[in-house]
Amino acid sequence: MSVEKYSSEILPDKFLINYVGKQPKWGFGGLGYIVYKRTYARQLTDGTTEEWWQTVARCVNGAQKIGAKYTPEEAQRLFDLVFNLKCNFAGRMLWQLGTSTVDRFGANSLLNCWFTAMRKPGDFSFLFENLMLGGGVGFSVKKEDVHELPKVKKSVHITHKATNDADFIVPDSREGWVKLLDAVLDSFFSTGKSFSYSTILIRGAGQPIHGFGGVASGPVILIEGIEKISKVLREREGKKLRSIDVLDICNIIGSVVVAGNVRRSAEISIGDPDDYHFLRAKRWDLGNIPNWRAMSNNTISADSFDQISNAVWEGYEGGGEPYGFFNLPLSKKYGRLGEERKDDCEGLNPCAEITLSDKECCNLSEIYLNNIESKEELIQCATLLYKVQKAICAMPFIHEETSNVVHKNMRIGVGITGICQSGSKLDWLSDAYKSLRKFDKTWSKENGWPESIRLTTTKPSGTLSLLAGSSPGVHPGYSRYFIRRVRMSSSDKLVGACRELGYGVEYAKNFDGTEDHGTCVVSFPCSFGEDTILAKDMSAVDQLELVKKIQTLWSDNSVSVTVYYRKEELPQIKGWLKDNYATSLKSVSFLLHSDHGFAQAPYEEISEEEWKKATSRVKSLMDITIDSGDMEGLECVGGVCPVK
Repeated sequence: MSVEKYSSEILPDKFLINYVGKQPKWGFGGLGYIVYKRTYARQLTDGTTEEWWQTVARCVNGAQKIGAKYTPEEAQRLFDLVFNLKCNFAGRMLWQLGTSTVDRFGANSLLNCWFTAMRKPGDFSFLFENLMLGGGVGFSVKKEDVHELPKVKKSVHITHKATNDADFIVPDSREGWVKLLDAVLDSFFSTGKSFSYSTILIRGAGQPIHGFGGVASGPVILIEGIEKISKVLREREGKKLRSIDVLDICNIIGSVVVAGNVRRSAEISIGDPDDYHFLRAKRWDLGNIPNWRAMSNNTISADSFDQISNAVWEGYEGGGEPYGFFNLPLSKKYGRLGEERKDDCEGLNPCAEITLSDKECCNLSEIYLNNIESKEELIQCATLLYKVQKAICAMPFIHEETSNVVHKNMRIGVGITGICQSGSKLDWLSDAYKSLRKFDKTWSKENGWPESIRLTTTKPSGTLSLLAGSSPGVHPGYSRYFIRRVRMSSSDKLVGACRELGYGVEYAKNFDGTEDHGTCVVSFPCSFGEDTILAKDMSAVDQLELVKKIQTLWSDNSVSVTVYYRKEELPQIKGWLKDNYATSLKSVSFLLHSDHGFAQAPYEEISEEEWKKATSRVKSLMDITIDSGDMEGLECVGGVCPVK
């Protein structure tokens, strides 16, 4: 195969040719290869998709193009580290680096998640636009923020017309949808004038969307979303919005995006610990809860353990979704625990591994700690990934507010995963952090940039961990032996290929027991090594202690974690939080463990004997020829982060 298209001054032909036709050690018996091909391999002009060496070359060359300033030796070392799954670019970088989309959208095309405090009408549009770009958005509905929104005007009516004589014809574009929302908000918050709009220009359902990918939903979901938002606003005529109203509007926007032009929408809302309506927003057991509230994970901003009321704990008993906790004072004062390094942050990204200021975005990368062989290799990974992340910070953004805060803070998050597989390697983390902090000081001065306010993190890492066979982020392995189920379109060629190789394939089952013939579920037998700490071996307090350790050794942003617990562990959890909340925990979410399995669950524990039988019946996944497409069920822990 010719390497001419991918060769460059930093990656010459004679270097790249050594990787053509080769594969790294993909995770989980080859499942990592499928995840890569179906999620990150771009389609080539001949209709095939990239192989791994091509993707890595595209990304390294793309990083150089945007200003990473690698020497040939550094570029080739980074290529080898990424190729052999020692480290990786963030998923969105892996998809977009080296493409024309970066030329069009700048840094917005490479970064995933934002945060905004909901203080003015335009903040709703900011959330909408970034979700439409495939990112996730954290947002504050704290009373001190939403109180700044103006009162809702009276007697405003927004009317949809299916003709070309409406007051506003919605353009068939991402910008067009956002402009419609802008017009609606302007009417309700500023002018008080009613108007009509038409969606006759919006393409029909199923047509392709270029740039960020996906297919169009048609205009219906947009029309329904505007009606729902208008209804929420009309119910507060002459009054200010409450936190619950702002939450609902943001969630409705998220539901429009999910059905609109991207597969999923990632949102986290941050509210007050004494906000009655907010605390009960996801009490499904109380009934009459709108479905759109499932769009966000909800977290309370509590300055101390004493602020966590009994109402918060009601959701931990199984009647509703347990809310997470965010310690803003600790996040503002400290980088790594015990090291004072001031931050002007106000909130979090949806997975809560990055503290963010208003309108700021996260900038991530990944180190597979379980695959790292030395402290020196760890430092190399961190430093080389840092250079592209720092270069992205210096790029322009679509929103001026974002450009200003990113260029000031230069915040990045070099992440680690496979923690529960790494044992004594954790001892390398503190020295590696100090080395990266020292390098940032020098590199920033050389380039005339501010030093980065934060440098490191631990993200949930679902999809990227699968590539390397790593346990996700700080989370333990699911079980020693398990079935990993992935949903795919029944028309996908991969379904037939997996069936031919012996993997279990069946139609997806609906809640009523009927079959969904449009979706298939493919089952992959997987295993974790003997050195992996498993979920059954960790109590809720054990998980919290590990977060505390990683927050001390490595992460100067935060640590994304979902602590799995049983009801009987709640006294121990409360006791630990009482003793540690003020000093040792920036953020955390919880999920009640359930012993009740359900049909076609994403994970199912099996015995060693069952695993051996399952693996003996299948052929290598590396024999599959895969066209371009998309795969569901591979998002990060908690099911929130978009993968592209």
